[in-house]
Amino acid sequence: MKNQELFRLALGLSEPWQVVQAEFPEEEKTLHLTLDFPEGSLFPCPECGNLCGVHDTKRRTWRHLNFFQYETYLHARQPRVKCPNHKVKTVNLPWARPGAGFTLLFEALVMALAENGMTANAISRVVGEYDTLIWRVLTHYVMDAREREDFSGVKAVGVDETSKAKGHNYVSVFMDLDERSVMFATDGKDAQTVGAFKEDLETHNGKAEQVEEFCLDMSQAFQSGIEANFPAAEMTFDEYHLMRIINQAVDEVRKQDQAIYPELLKGTKYIWLKNEWNLTDKQEKKRNEIFQDVRGSKLKTVKAYHLRSVFQDVFSFDDPEEGESFLKKWYYWATHSRIEPMIKAAKTIKEHWAGVVRWFTSRINNGLLEGMNSLIQAAKARARGYRNVNNLITTIYLIGSKLEFNLPKVLPSPHTK
Repeated sequence: MKNQELFRLALGLSEPWQVVQAEFPEEEKTLHLTLDFPEGSLFPCPECGNLCGVHDTKRRTWRHLNFFQYETYLHARQPRVKCPNHKVKTVNLPWARPGAGFTLLFEALVMALAENGMTANAISRVVGEYDTLIWRVLTHYVMDAREREDFSGVKAVGVDETSKAKGHNYVSVFMDLDERSVMFATDGKDAQTVGAFKEDLETHNGKAEQVEEFCLDMSQAFQSGIEANFPAAEMTFDEYHLMRIINQAVDEVRKQDQAIYPELLKGTKYIWLKNEWNLTDKQEKKRNEIFQDVRGSKLKTVKAYHLRSVFQDVFSFDDPEEGESFLKKWYYWATHSRIEPMIKAAKTIKEHWAGVVRWFTSRINNGLLEGMNSLIQAAKARARGYRNVNNLITTIYLIGSKLEFNLPKVLPSPHTK
């Protein structure tokens, strides 16, 4: 009886629940605790809270936190009560949520490990359960926490896509740029994803007309989706994507020059794509050698590189009029450079001029989403992919959202196997 009372205290059980049996099958290295209640016990109706008598019971088992090296299982008769107002109802148990095969404390351990960056596969190995069951726990608590999210103050949104697998398979991620938190993630990258975001926003007390700014790449699908669903919002085209367009043009020029001067330009790709202050000593030395080489004056790559460097200076202007004036001068220089890839890049920027110059007013960018994308891809690499897109979306929320999980307080057990 003394051991059973110790286990009751360890489990935090209150009346009428008792530990009536503790078994240690040595060959199994497991601990089985049987919980029960005295005859005549009353339980609250889950609908109205009135104390009612037991109608019948069903035997169930739950995996619990390990006691030392022993995997621990709780066994109990889950009662149903007969309420005069609500007929027969299944009683809620203090140690597990309805329908779960794990105790609340076990699930709290799973969530703590996930919040510390462990993948579902890694957690499954640590706790000795199938990863499909771990995913059920993670998804339940993520979606439960999302239901309590409040987006009533959202005014600036960033949207970007992240790849979910090899090829052209994407998940769209929407982020509150002020709160630095992922709000919504969904399969696909078309205009309909923006509509799905609007619906989710309004489900969580947000208002489409209250969103003032969107930051995005030059995706036509995102643009049309925003115009249709958020007509009051201004669009800023993200400087990271603008630089990507310029970098692609510079690299295309380099490839053309390298075909003519292979020895001079071999292995120099990142010299032209990195910011000057990020060059290694070796890269800076090589770049200076090219500048000083008589052949360097013939390289279109060098001219494209200077165009790239000057374009970056656009984002240093505080005054919108001065910034736009500088950008116009850069556009004239680029389109008269006789370097076809740079001309094409400049015309692409011209086609999206309003969203480009909006940056001088909004001052927003998708740097947060670029960083988030890196975290998501790193998580994918650790997990070696995901069985389905829902698991990836759950992971995105775990990594990027500021969710409040409704869990008992628990630290990872040092005795977890």
